[in-house]
Amino acid sequence: MGILLFLLFGLFVGIVAKWFVPGEAPGGIIGDIIVGIIGAFIGSWLFGAIAHVTFATWSWGGFVSAVLGAIILLFIIRAVSGRRSAV
Repeated sequence: MGILLFLLFGLFVGIVAKWFVPGEAPGGIIGDIIVGIIGAFIGSWLFGAIAHVTFATWSWGGFVSAVLGAIILLFIIRAVSGRRSAV
């Protein structure tokens, strides 16, 4: 049950991160949400190691770290994918 709740949490974080990162990703809104879920995992791991933030219980620190991880990942994905011209 914990994994399912974390996926739903990541879904919400992905939606919030989409508000902060302008533009469209290659996968559209669904791709942004999936990247948001992955970013929430990365944010929880990274900030959990640094600041001992845990997702065992709800906390603002956990939410902020997940959103930051998702935002960072969205920026990385968009910078790497860039705009490609159709030839």
